[in-house]
Amino acid sequence: MRLTAMTDYALRLLMYLGGHPARLCTIAEVAQAHGLSEAHLMKITHQLGLAGWITTVRGKGGGMTLARPPAEINLGAFVRSVEPDFQLVECMGAPASPPVTGPNERHCLLTGQCRLAGVFDEALRGFLTALDRRTLADVLPRQRAGTATVAPPQPRTRTRVRAAVRPAPPEA
Repeated sequence: MRLTAMTDYALRLLMYLGGHPARLCTIAEVAQAHGLSEAHLMKITHQLGLAGWITTVRGKGGGMTLARPPAEINLGAFVRSVEPDFQLVECMGAPASPPVTGPNERHCLLTGQCRLAGVFDEALRGFLTALDRRTLADVLPRQRAGTATVAPPQPRTRTRVRAAVRPAPPEA
């Protein structure tokens, strides 16, 4: 089972927000913390906001936060809402469009003879069931009193770097 990069980044975003519940976080801050593209994260943020997973505040001083407490965000429900396709192999996909009659109706020459799709279905159900038993709170790093999970990025300051001057070698 492999999740898309979007789902991976969306989970990272939720975890970051869950680790900073007392304030609004910015796209730039999350992107820097996880080494992600701000443009890509902006798209994900927009989709999660529309879906009701996060709350966004526009403008100066704006940012984003979780729409509900981490203990109320079920990972199975979240992944199902973000992941576009759980087709592990071609034959698990929707029937061909337009419908095709015959042995390859799901793009598989073994339809009717192969029991592998059932095994993959079972594996996928197990994967999603495991996620259904967990919430965002279960996967957040444990915090010690008074410490933040990930420190917010420090403002960048310009510093002038001076070339080091090496002393002349001693004369012999």
